[in-house]
Amino acid sequence: MKPLTFSLLRLLVDGKFHSGEMLAQRLGISRASVSNALHGVDDYGLVLYSVPGRGYCLSNPPQWLDVALIARHLGEQARQFQIEILDSLPSSNTLLLQRAAQGASSGNVLAVEFQSGGRGRLGRTWHSGLGNALTFSLLWRFELDLSALSGLSLAIGVALIRALRALGIASARLKWPNDVLDDNEGKLAGILLEAQGDMLGPSVVVIGIGLNLSTPKHLLPQIDQPVSSVEDMVAGVSGVSVPERNYLFAVILRELQAILHEFASYGFVALRAEWESHHALHNQTVQLMLPDGRTEVGMARGVTENGALILETVGGMQIFNAGEIGLRAP
Repeated sequence: MKPLTFSLLRLLVDGKFHSGEMLAQRLGISRASVSNALHGVDDYGLVLYSVPGRGYCLSNPPQWLDVALIARHLGEQARQFQIEILDSLPSSNTLLLQRAAQGASSGNVLAVEFQSGGRGRLGRTWHSGLGNALTFSLLWRFELDLSALSGLSLAIGVALIRALRALGIASARLKWPNDVLDDNEGKLAGILLEAQGDMLGPSVVVIGIGLNLSTPKHLLPQIDQPVSSVEDMVAGVSGVSVPERNYLFAVILRELQAILHEFASYGFVALRAEWESHHALHNQTVQLMLPDGRTEVGMARGVTENGALILETVGGMQIFNAGEIGLRAP
């Protein structure tokens, strides 16, 4: 999506009709440029009406992210973060990893309104439209060595659960090692961690998070698993509504900060019981798919102090480490 398209969409944020002439004057361009820039925005999940004599109207304008508003919601904690918001980017993790190598400080946050090449675990693609998700990365530096970061993706999952519960969304669950699900096992959020550093420390981690605010219906044909959204989860829940996007972002950052400090001091062991209490497949039969094509079937019996999955099979208890396998209910 072109920068001009983002500028025009921001002028249409009030959901009212605006003439092509007015839009052109505001941006110092021709009416033909307005028409060309707005052509095809429905491919991003937006509904744009173009009516002769009235102009253009977005029926579902995005809630744009705003650094000042996020900082206001964070209050004193805003000083712990350096937040940047970009209109479009293939992957926030990739750019933030480059900045980490150049010395970017802990607490750097890079959020993207439309992420065209978001990456998930095991090489999967994260699909999202414009304004219907939170896609961002957080850089965090540790004095710990890389091996001490075991279980960090699970800890991040706990932070997301805490944030959702603070907003009245109590039915979210976790799936080992890095997914957040609804109570029907539809994927609500994903976590991707990428680390740099020395075996003896220090280390730096870029934490990538994608959270669906509404179900990207125009993208469903491209998604190969059940999906869910915050909007789906609050539907029919009395007194709970979809939180404003900037407020939701601030609540998540606040919980991430708390978890990262806790993890740095005590490791995953301090969060183990909390994670297990939210595991969607705890004490259920699961099928693990290994990188070499083999599968293991057994009962999910929790996780170790380092975040590895404990699986009870016919051959006894076995331990599987994050990043080596996928997990599915059979």
